[in-house]
Amino acid sequence: MSDRPIKNYPTIGCCGLDCGLCPRYYTVGSSRCPGCCGSDFFNKHPFCSYITCCVKKKRFEVCAQCDEFPCSKFKSWLENEGEYDSFLTYKKARTNLDFIRTYGLEKFLEQQRRRIELLEKMLKNFDDGRSKSFYCIATTLLQITDLETSLGKTEQRLKAEKINLNDTRLKSKILKEFLNESAARNEVDLRLRKKG
Repeated sequence: MSDRPIKNYPTIGCCGLDCGLCPRYYTVGSSRCPGCCGSDFFNKHPFCSYITCCVKKKRFEVCAQCDEFPCSKFKSWLENEGEYDSFLTYKKARTNLDFIRTYGLEKFLEQQRRRIELLEKMLKNFDDGRSKSFYCIATTLLQITDLETSLGKTEQRLKAEKINLNDTRLKSKILKEFLNESAARNEVDLRLRKKG
């Protein structure tokens, strides 16, 4: 076990994926992903070429900390904007790594923690049992201010219309309306990708 790398921040993948905003990170049960190099990660994902290079060989948290970034390993994935990646959090991978390269890991983690707080609030108070993936995508792709505004407007509407706070389906519908409005205004696609 001691030869296995342990990252300090499993919520950010060394490749830039927002692991802490992924539906699999919030799954209950054996299919839950613990994040990048998180607890039990290597039993579920015994090999990842990004981890081998970044974490095992170079002892970095993320690839952006490497002088060779972006290296040839990233070339096709980044050029295709993660087109073949099944996790929608790929859409921010390059942006995340560029941000870390420019502003540092701590500044990025500060923003990511806020996104995780907002996601956890959505999952706790507005998940109708079918919205987890949507909320994960929204918290990954929308600006933090848009997420905060959408939650604020939802709470105002719930109060103004005296909506039963136990009506999770209606609460979810209202929040999704505001999140979709923000997405449309910013030309962000929040739809789940269909595998073709």
